[in-house]
Amino acid sequence: MIGSYFLGGLFIVAGFSHFFLEKFFLRITPPWVPYRRFAVLASGVVEIALGAGVIFHETRSYAAWGLIALLIAVWPANYYHYTSRNKLDPPKWALLLRLPLQIPLILWAYSYT
Repeated sequence: MIGSYFLGGLFIVAGFSHFFLEKFFLRITPPWVPYRRFAVLASGVVEIALGAGVIFHETRSYAAWGLIALLIAVWPANYYHYTSRNKLDPPKWALLLRLPLQIPLILWAYSYT
């Protein structure tokens, strides 16, 4: 399924970005999240693993459910980013548009369950 390769690739790239753009992800992580650096790096590892998992037929369904859970779990960070935007961030309207983007991503992942 070519769509699963695209979905997997999207999350693999996003996962690696947690390591290359660590300061950015730390900045958008809500202050109430404990062990913020660990959370940023661990979520990157999880994104990579689930992205790889959705590519392979044997693990696709499990990984898709994991992606759904992950997308729901990281939504507060996207909302926090929107509400705490600073001058280095994209425009507020772009951050607002990103919030409902979780829905089609969840539906895309759900199509592989």
